[in-house]
Amino acid sequence: MVERGEETSDSYVQGFIVPVPVARREDYRKLAEEAWAMFRDYGALRLVEAWGDDVPNGKVTDFRRAVKAGPDEAIVFSFIEWPSRAVCDAAAERMKQDERMQPPEGTQMPFDMQRMVFGGFARVVSLDTGRRGARSAA
Repeated sequence: MVERGEETSDSYVQGFIVPVPVARREDYRKLAEEAWAMFRDYGALRLVEAWGDDVPNGKVTDFRRAVKAGPDEAIVFSFIEWPSRAVCDAAAERMKQDERMQPPEGTQMPFDMQRMVFGGFARVVSLDTGRRGARSAA
């Protein structure tokens, strides 16, 4: 759906699961494109937004249940790579004051932010993609 920036092997990763109404796919894509400029300004290295097309229902739990997705909603799996957790944390603080974080007046977000699941992750393994060597981090 959207991928901007360059892959790195020594980064801090923020991951997101978002329920998005199928009818709002293009609105979400545009929002992600616009958000990349802001994230990049604050030091992000890469943004990936992926529209779910094989998200099965589990017997105990699954992506859809995690975000209470309705039958008319798709799952977006997203991640942002930052140079470090310190850069990510500093960006989060600064973005709270950034006007670009607020939707333009009269517009509605293309998803319910209260049902978004997110977290930060330290890299454990980064595999060779042909551009870099494999590496493990402790």
